[in-house]
Amino acid sequence: MTRTILLIGTLDTKGAEYAFVRDLVRTRGHQVLLMDGGIAGEPPYPADISASEVAEAGGGRLAALRERADRGAALDVMARGVEAVTARLHSKGRIDGVMAMGGSGGSALGAAAMRVLPVGVPKLLLSTLASGDVGPFVGIKDVTMMYSVVDIAGLNRLSRRILANAVGALCGMLEQDAPTAADKPLVAATMFGVTTPCVTGLRERLEQAGYEVLVFHATGNGGRSMEGLIEAGFIAGVADVTTTEWCDELVGGVLSAGPTRLEAAVRAGIPQVVSCGALDMVNFWARDTVPPKFSTRTFHQHSHDVTLMRTTPEECAELGRIIAGKLNAARGPIALFLPLKGVSAIDREGQPFHSPAADQALFDALRREIRPPVELIELDLHINDPAFAGAMAEKLLALLQAAEPRFQATSSPDH
Repeated sequence: MTRTILLIGTLDTKGAEYAFVRDLVRTRGHQVLLMDGGIAGEPPYPADISASEVAEAGGGRLAALRERADRGAALDVMARGVEAVTARLHSKGRIDGVMAMGGSGGSALGAAAMRVLPVGVPKLLLSTLASGDVGPFVGIKDVTMMYSVVDIAGLNRLSRRILANAVGALCGMLEQDAPTAADKPLVAATMFGVTTPCVTGLRERLEQAGYEVLVFHATGNGGRSMEGLIEAGFIAGVADVTTTEWCDELVGGVLSAGPTRLEAAVRAGIPQVVSCGALDMVNFWARDTVPPKFSTRTFHQHSHDVTLMRTTPEECAELGRIIAGKLNAARGPIALFLPLKGVSAIDREGQPFHSPAADQALFDALRREIRPPVELIELDLHINDPAFAGAMAEKLLALLQAAEPRFQATSSPDH
């Protein structure tokens, strides 16, 4: 089946490279829409969507942008335009995938377009920056970044091969249909290595009941990705077992999901069960990256590259206050589970982060601050005890079954 690929680039500086890519896509039997985001000068050939159109969609005029000394501000206008045009094209069903390439400017334009597209739409960004921190470009979307090795500056033996590989990768995504399966309501769950037994048990029970479970690694991007899918309306219910990202947001670790974590499901009003998974730890990279102000704290070396720091009773009390404040605003059915014998695999008695005082401070704050509609459920169990996972699963199933029909499993359970 013929598909349409949106190519986004700066044709004033990379016209030959984009013509090469365009022709390769056409050779594969697909169509191309070419969007020009360049502001330095006139392109060597016309684009389907001109730089002038992009500038206007971003709230500016191309002539004025070319006169500005502040290239960054001009790029912001073009990025807004690229976002608006891409979103409009996709809403009208005119594009099936998107590709962009370049250095910092070209990557920023391409990434802006890709982040407004739904998860599942093929997205490929060929970038000189793809061997470093790609988080600012990828965000929480399924953007495929490919390192260009050489700059996108001329066609040569190496760049032709790399450009061809990029085209092949994107066309392969477009041509590959995902295997179909019976649609099941989606439940989102959050997990860390130290809460894996709990989430595994919960997932298996929900799948047995006819739900499909998406497990998100609570590493900052994982929490943001989950909340993005909740906001987009994909998720029927949430098992937010592992709320640890709030530790990093509060204390200053490296895996924060930001100050709005826990808000998406609350606003959406979907059924959810929540717990205190891994609220005993703040995450840092290698030991020598931990800020000196924490030198007297309790640490556990999770791996050579990951250092965990135990939260204090004072921090745990504040975590309880924050989490309660978020959950109390829920517009739908919700239950908060407290595992009174420990919140992670290394918070058990005899483990390095076992701290009854810190756990007590957390639980006391939650008891004090939680208000209706949140149902507070305390279990004299460890979070990884099978009975704890079972209790969370059964509660979520009851909430889902009592909710409106779109949240309920209608397909046969898996056997």
